[in-house]
Amino acid sequence: MTNTAISESLFREAKELIPGGVNSPVRAFKSVGLPPRIISSGKGARVTDADGNVFIDFVCSWGPLILGHAHPEVLAAISATMRHGTSFGAPTRLEIEMARTLTEMVDSIEMVRLVNSGTEATMSAIRLARGFTGRDLVVKFAGCYHGHNDGLLARAGSGAATFAIPDSMGVPARVVEQTVVFPFNDLEALDQFMEGQADRVAAVIVEPVAGNMGVVPPKAGFLEGLRSLCTRHGAVLIFDEVITGFRVAPGGAQELYGIKPDLTCLGKIIGGGLPLAAFGGARSIMEHLAPVGGVYQAGTLSGNPLAVSAGLTTLQILRRDNPYADLERKSSALAEGLRAICTEKGIPHTVHRVGSMLSLFFNPGPVTSYEDVMRSDREAFSRFFGKMLEQGIYLAPSAFEAWFVGAAHGDEEIAATLEAVRRSL
Repeated sequence: MTNTAISESLFREAKELIPGGVNSPVRAFKSVGLPPRIISSGKGARVTDADGNVFIDFVCSWGPLILGHAHPEVLAAISATMRHGTSFGAPTRLEIEMARTLTEMVDSIEMVRLVNSGTEATMSAIRLARGFTGRDLVVKFAGCYHGHNDGLLARAGSGAATFAIPDSMGVPARVVEQTVVFPFNDLEALDQFMEGQADRVAAVIVEPVAGNMGVVPPKAGFLEGLRSLCTRHGAVLIFDEVITGFRVAPGGAQELYGIKPDLTCLGKIIGGGLPLAAFGGARSIMEHLAPVGGVYQAGTLSGNPLAVSAGLTTLQILRRDNPYADLERKSSALAEGLRAICTEKGIPHTVHRVGSMLSLFFNPGPVTSYEDVMRSDREAFSRFFGKMLEQGIYLAPSAFEAWFVGAAHGDEEIAATLEAVRRSL
């Protein structure tokens, strides 16, 4: 049993000053029924909490740290940039280098704009799609999270499609009336809807690999079908690659599956651990943004030099070292180990993996939609999470989040994790 006295004391203090004691809800460990660990430092594949406990980390700041914590080249780039100033609210050379790098690495992006978070990227991409098409409706899929902007905080009801209801207090019903929600991987339902409503649909936004209800891959033909429907009906296809961008392949999920969206939202890895995101796509669409066009979007800290230097260095290292084959090998070993141990112990399970992101569902499967995900045994996951934490393995404190494998995870960390899984189960 690890010592938690300092973390628990700090968390009690935090709850007096911050709603729920955290600045993002899932960090509170509420769904697993435990107090959160207050993290003090990270190095490579491990983090250390305020009590001195060391954990092998598969959260990796929720995905950005594909190179691991405190990578020396990334730290050096931040330090060097910082000495020249932290923010100017004016154009910099680094922004141009980042834009060039993104257009070179992601085939569908001809022009790009930098923003500060994935939420900003998706919000701005949808505004741009509406401005470009002159239409209002947006299609999303149940279980796909696109940030906390009002219009996308909507869930599905029963049936094939539901005009959305707010998924949060404080979001007026009228705000999400222009959002339509379909089951993930259900192409037929969307096809039927588009036949009757296509002239109203501005955009279809999707995580090409769902990563916010756990990892749920697209069925064969699903993404191809979305591309075909959007092309046929004049809607903008938006890939939310905030998680999958530069993680599942150098050019993201769109490279992995060979699909070219009209707009792409990026985040997480492109900031190298600092707040940075982007949206980009075809020049013909992007040039509708102000100051060239009439779609307004702005941000004081957009293209912040520190974040851009961290992200640019991360992308340069990924291009130089090309760790993807090794990430595939390690992630595959972890996924196959999870399956083998669960099978050996007779535990109903489904393990999904795409590239270096994976999930273990306590659910016999199939798991292809949000409805399937919600049939998983969440109580079993909570017990499993607690046992893994006791053995020094730091997982996302939710049954419906991804595990992230990074370049800093070695064979030793994978073996130790699987041994902890065996003992926990």
